[in-house]
Amino acid sequence: MNALAVSLGGMMNREYIWNLSDLKNVARNNLKVFSCFSCGGGSCMGYKLAGFDVIGNNEIDAKINKMYIKNFNPKHNFRCDIREMVNKPIPEELYNLDILDGSPPCSAFSSAGLRDKVWNTKKKFREGQEKQKLDDLFIHFINFANRIKPKVIVAENVKGMMRGKSKGYVSEIIKKFNEIGYKVQIFLLNAASMGVPQRRERLFFIASKKDLNFPKLKLQFKEKPIKYGEFADNNYKPINKSTQSYKIWSLKNSTDTKFSDVLKRTEGRNSRFNAVFLHPDKVPQTITASGEFFRFDVPGIPSAKDYITIQTFPQDYDFCGQNVQYVCGMSVPPLMMKKIAEQIYLQFFKED
Repeated sequence: MNALAVSLGGMMNREYIWNLSDLKNVARNNLKVFSCFSCGGGSCMGYKLAGFDVIGNNEIDAKINKMYIKNFNPKHNFRCDIREMVNKPIPEELYNLDILDGSPPCSAFSSAGLRDKVWNTKKKFREGQEKQKLDDLFIHFINFANRIKPKVIVAENVKGMMRGKSKGYVSEIIKKFNEIGYKVQIFLLNAASMGVPQRRERLFFIASKKDLNFPKLKLQFKEKPIKYGEFADNNYKPINKSTQSYKIWSLKNSTDTKFSDVLKRTEGRNSRFNAVFLHPDKVPQTITASGEFFRFDVPGIPSAKDYITIQTFPQDYDFCGQNVQYVCGMSVPPLMMKKIAEQIYLQFFKED
C-alpha cells in the first residue's frame, strides 16, 4: 500500500489526505529539482511525493518565503526577484539539475485571454509585497533556465494564456524555449482527473534539452472524481444570519453553482461571481486566493481544513499565520504535481 495513503481521524485511506511527516516513507529516485516562484511549496511537495530531491527555491515574498523555510528547510534558498537569479552567484549544484520548476505569476492573464489592463505595468499580489512587472516573468524564468541548463523544465500557468490576445505570448515562450535548445510540449490538465478533489485546469509547459533526445511525453489521467461530501469538515464557520450572504444562500436552488446564479434568477442582476457554492455531490470548483466559498448543504463557510484537503496540502503544514485560502489558492496542488513528476521520471529518467 502507498505509504502516503494515510488514515486520519478514522477516515478510510485516501491519497489526498497526508502529512509532511509521511515524506520520510517515500522511496527516493536521486533526481534533483529547484523551484522558482515557489510560494507555499505546492509543486515542491509534489516532487517530494514522487521521490525527487528538492534542493532549493526562489521566492520574492518575504513572509511566504519564511513559511516555505519553516516547512522545508531548503538547502539553497533565494529570497529575491527571478530577474536577479540570472546574474546572482549560485552554487555549482544548480548547474546539475534534473528539473527546473516554476510557476510564473499569472494574474496578468484572464480566463478570457485578455491581458491589456495590467500588461506591462507593475503590480503586487497583496499589501506588503514588493511590486513586480508580471507579464515578462516567464521570459526571465527561461533566461535563468538558459543559465543553468537543467535537463527538464516544468512551468505551470493558467489556461487563459491559450486564449485571445495571450496566444501571441505563448508563441513567444515556445520560440524562446527553442532558442535556448529545448523542445517543449504544452498540456492542459484538470486536477480533478488526477486524484485531486478540485476542478482546477492549468497549463503545463514541459521542456527537455534537445540533445538528450527524450521521447515525447504522454500525460493521460483518468482517476475517479472526488466529491466534496466525501471529506467535508463539520467544523465550518456559520454565515451570519443578518448578512446579505445569508439571504442569498437562503434563496439558492439545486442548480445554482454561484451566488450570481441566485441573484440573476431572483433579482435580475449579475454580481457576486466569485462567491462559489461547494456542493456535497460535486467536485469542488477551483480554490482561488481571493474568492468566496460557501457550503451548499449548510449555511456555512468552509473550514481551513477543507481548503487544505481540497488543495491536497499536508494536514500538518505550518502556515505561519498566513491566510490558508490565500496560500492554497496561489499554489499548485501537490498531488497534481506528484502525478506529473511520476510520469516525467518513468518516461524520461527511469532506466529499464
